[in-house]
Amino acid sequence: MDITEFYQTFFDEADELLADMEQHLLLLDPANPDQEQMNAIFRSAHSIKGGAATFGFVKLQQTTHVLENLLDSARRHEMALTDDIINLFLEAKDIMQQQLDAHKNSQEPDEETFNYICEKLRQLALDVKEEQSAPHVEAVAGSETSDSQATMIETPVLSSDAENAQSDAVETMVEVASTMAADGHYYHHIILSDLKETDIDLMLDELKHLGEVSQVEKQHHGLEAILKTTATEEDISAVLCFVIEPEQISFKKVSVAEKAPENNTVTEESTTSIDDAHVENHVEQSAPVQPPVAEKVTPSAAPAKRPVAAATPKTESSSIRVAVEKVDQLINLVGELVITQSMLAQHSGSLEPAIYSDLLSCIAQLQRNSRDLQESVMSIRMMPMEYVFSRFPRVVRDVAGKMNKKVELNMIGSSTELDKSLIEKIIDPLTHLVRNSLDHGIEMPADRVAAGKPEAGQLTLSAEHQGGNICIEVTDDGAGLNRERILKKAISSGLAVSENMSNEEVAMLIFAPGFSTAEVVTDVSGRGVGMDVVKRNIQEMGGQIQISFEVGKGTRIRILLPLTLAILDGMSVKVHDEVFILPLGTVVSSLQPEEDDIYPLAGDEKLLQVRGEYLPLIELHRTFNIEGAQTDITQAIAVIVQSAGRRYALLVDQLVGQHQVVVKNIESNYRKVPGISAATIMGDGSVALILDVPELQRLSHTQMTNKKKNTTAGAVI
Repeated sequence: MDITEFYQTFFDEADELLADMEQHLLLLDPANPDQEQMNAIFRSAHSIKGGAATFGFVKLQQTTHVLENLLDSARRHEMALTDDIINLFLEAKDIMQQQLDAHKNSQEPDEETFNYICEKLRQLALDVKEEQSAPHVEAVAGSETSDSQATMIETPVLSSDAENAQSDAVETMVEVASTMAADGHYYHHIILSDLKETDIDLMLDELKHLGEVSQVEKQHHGLEAILKTTATEEDISAVLCFVIEPEQISFKKVSVAEKAPENNTVTEESTTSIDDAHVENHVEQSAPVQPPVAEKVTPSAAPAKRPVAAATPKTESSSIRVAVEKVDQLINLVGELVITQSMLAQHSGSLEPAIYSDLLSCIAQLQRNSRDLQESVMSIRMMPMEYVFSRFPRVVRDVAGKMNKKVELNMIGSSTELDKSLIEKIIDPLTHLVRNSLDHGIEMPADRVAAGKPEAGQLTLSAEHQGGNICIEVTDDGAGLNRERILKKAISSGLAVSENMSNEEVAMLIFAPGFSTAEVVTDVSGRGVGMDVVKRNIQEMGGQIQISFEVGKGTRIRILLPLTLAILDGMSVKVHDEVFILPLGTVVSSLQPEEDDIYPLAGDEKLLQVRGEYLPLIELHRTFNIEGAQTDITQAIAVIVQSAGRRYALLVDQLVGQHQVVVKNIESNYRKVPGISAATIMGDGSVALILDVPELQRLSHTQMTNKKKNTTAGAVI
């Protein structure tokens, strides 16, 4: 079996371990590091190293090995942590992520970056060694270990693969010396159980990667062998657990005879040099080995032999990994089921209840079951906002440190769930907003103190459900926006503004393309630079962005997003025989216009007065050139819609009703249609188009402008 089929499992595990490592590093207090956090960081590095070695990812393995040795020194209190050391560990983590990403793309990691980080880590190791007192080294050399062993214990970092393996062996020998023979190798009697028949040869190949295998005994669903290696039981388990479960791995006492195999992989001389006392001191039979991440290591200058875990019954895993494509396919099939159920409900509406009561009851039950199934399947795609929020402690630490600012990050509602597709798309806009708050929102410590504020600024990320939407907020207690500077910049840019505009309206000006009030452009951000991209990306997700501020007290940016893009709560409207769907979250109200409320403008454009507010009136039949529609505005229906803080009135012939619809992508199956975001299939099998509310007003205005130009050109001719 090709081992490359297990690459994805390793990539997923390594991504999670690197994320855990970063989170623990960010929480570490250099002056008083938490021992459990140190152990967790070390275990993450150790597991990644084992997996990288298995799959032959040499640069990742060596980078992690060098880092692992330093982490081990830190958790044993042999090295004092500082902010600079933690920053170096974080930099190493970033480079390990780059190396992992390179392997994901079937590429070799960058050689220059690899050499750079290894050199930085080795220099740190040398600095640590120089700080260690001479008596400490003499004490090690004077112990019962051999001179060669003492040298390896003293040297924290080695470079070549052979030296790496030797260093690993010696580190473990000091920890559990009673399991190692005098020739410097471990002899493990490994038992692998509950294997698939197709996995037996694969696992045998894996063991051969770890050392010399002898006395192999293949069983129907298992494998036993003697392994001569420099790897510990923990190392072996970490490698094998990328393919099988830890409960399937166990170790048995190795006898002297077993260390002299029939195939003579161990020479006669090395066999006779084995210390019988070491063999007798080995455990008789260990229970299934637990995965390394579950191990709790306590600090000790000379750790005793690791205790044997108590036997535990085999349990099924509580979760499984499923490819996103499979989930998407399942969602599509459930969507088709819902459409079919809707068709049945519509066709059964004309049946006589007294005659077909049983059938109608079954159809009603099918409708309830379909809705429950739909909600259950949709929940599979939902992910907690923690996936997004977890990356910002690092962003805040790096940016604030670079700018010499003090910032405390607060995260609220990390467990709030959002559709996976939206989770991935919201990361970049949120990152831009956070960096802007750090750069231009929160003041320098001295300025904050002078203004009567605490030296450390407060940056808050929050998420909560609001009906069928999720509300994400980025709030800071900085200086707020400069109203006068924004208005001055807007006027110079030719934007239509007035002094009577509210703070919210003034704030929305920063989302104009290329708008920036920054006097100095920094490499962190320039407030306004790229904000139009942020707004556009959020609108493409069917969301809205709002901003408010109070001078001297801070800024609040609010993002409203639908929980999912696969299902939509909508209002269906008719224009002649055409049915359109309006996202329900954009609908404010509806009314029948009166003649006195309509104000015509040049070029056939009109305004509708609604409770003292003048709104642009968009006649949908003109926008999409639909013949036979109601042209008398007073006989039609005006639906007031709102998107991104702007309102307008949409003229339609009739309101049909509200219901959930299954969203079908048009662009991937046809092409981008202006003013249309997607489509759905109605209960009668017809296709209804879902309106792109933010785009409609711009589209209508463009059509009117082009019509005016054509009319003017025709008059000149």
